[in-house]
Amino acid sequence: MNKIMLCCSSGMSTSLLVKKMKEEAAKRGLAAEINAFGASEFDAQMPHYQVVLLGPQVKYMQAELAGRAAPHGVPVAVIDMIDYGMQRGDKVLDHALSLIG
Repeated sequence: MNKIMLCCSSGMSTSLLVKKMKEEAAKRGLAAEINAFGASEFDAQMPHYQVVLLGPQVKYMQAELAGRAAPHGVPVAVIDMIDYGMQRGDKVLDHALSLIG
């Protein structure tokens, strides 16, 4: 089971993208748990996931959040602005899976 966390300022703007990613995972027959949270929930939620993708609006937090995730072995990356804006669930899912390895 692939466990992917999306994180933005409040968790709301990534909700539609989560839906698109889940649809894409189902289409591919991939077992995936994909959820969105606000940055305030990062520390509580991050240890339960294999990768964290940040919305472009919180890109400035990447270094800090990556530092907090490093002891758990969880990579933190920023979602491509174009893929985010166009809600390309397939591309964002591919990005997350490439980070999980």
